[in-house]
Amino acid sequence: INATVAGVVSCAVLSGKVDHIYGAVNGIEGVLAEKFLDLGQKLDSAEKISLLMQTPAAALGSCRYKLGDPEENKEDFEEILQIFRRHEIRYFIYIGGNDSMDTVDKMSKYCKENGVDDVFVVGAPKTIDNDLVETDHCPGFASAAKYIATSVMEVARDSRVYNIGQITVIECMGRHAGWLTAATVLPAAKGDGPDLIYLPEVDFDMADFLDDVIRVYEGQGQCLVAVSEGIHYSDGAFVSEAKTSSTDGFGHAQLGGLAHRLAGIVSAATGAKVRGIELSLLQRCAAHCASATDIEEAFQCGKVAVESALRGETGKMVGMVCKRDGGYSVSYELFDLRRVANAEKKIPLEWITSDNAYVTDAFIDYCTPLLEGQTALG
Repeated sequence: INATVAGVVSCAVLSGKVDHIYGAVNGIEGVLAEKFLDLGQKLDSAEKISLLMQTPAAALGSCRYKLGDPEENKEDFEEILQIFRRHEIRYFIYIGGNDSMDTVDKMSKYCKENGVDDVFVVGAPKTIDNDLVETDHCPGFASAAKYIATSVMEVARDSRVYNIGQITVIECMGRHAGWLTAATVLPAAKGDGPDLIYLPEVDFDMADFLDDVIRVYEGQGQCLVAVSEGIHYSDGAFVSEAKTSSTDGFGHAQLGGLAHRLAGIVSAATGAKVRGIELSLLQRCAAHCASATDIEEAFQCGKVAVESALRGETGKMVGMVCKRDGGYSVSYELFDLRRVANAEKKIPLEWITSDNAYVTDAFIDYCTPLLEGQTALG
């Protein structure tokens, strides 16, 4: 997300059409609170831009504030527009995933329906979950996937250092889409990937899961399993024991504890040494393992978002269209936010094996080019 901010600032400065560049601290909440940073002043050199591109986490912060329907609750939108007027803001670039694109879509809709024709709203994608529709993939996903693949490779090696059997269950982020968990397959070509992979795109069956683990463990004396935090039973209930603990501002269940729960069940069923590992926040803040391809594409998404807004585009999201035949290439296009907001892109079912316990080479072909290149930190 910081690389996209860098792309926004760089393009806005070079355009010669923007007098001030404001960064809203904590997203739309920062807009409503008029908590702005002067990014043109703070990022006034190529060195600072470069450092921002390699900085982990969200430098401007984030939020979980859900704007209401502009037709039913106009207060927030009227306040935002008044704030824009006070600061002479005409171009609003909002960076994020599904919920952020919902915010951009609603703001664009409000402007259109109320005759506001001098404010231009463009979304720039960023989500490690990789579940925004239309775009081939999302900035942030490749770097998180690279960290996950690297970590699984290292855990696979470590799990074999003793001459006693061991079963390891690794939990990855992914509530409804299993892109991150699927990335654990990447080191498998070198013999260091998981034996089993379970994704939320298909129903989970505990009996089948135990049969799979026992079969692998009895066959080779060890077993490495990767699971998405959002795997669920056929009735839709999450397997995670923390499924109903709380929800965020958008009503999403807060998940966690899955790896340790499954480890306990497997231990009781097999008597084997079992470890449960939750990668947790490490997946989204490991800048030392970022993909150079990901960083560059994120920067370009910010740049294209500004270029689009300056020429009068609004109600759109920047997305990537990619080709992989004969080498990887990417182009940047605009997609209607009405098609993007509140929709989720999941792994195609044909990329999941028939036993629901692994992924096919199609996913590997899709994902591998996105992880190319190292940053100065990596």
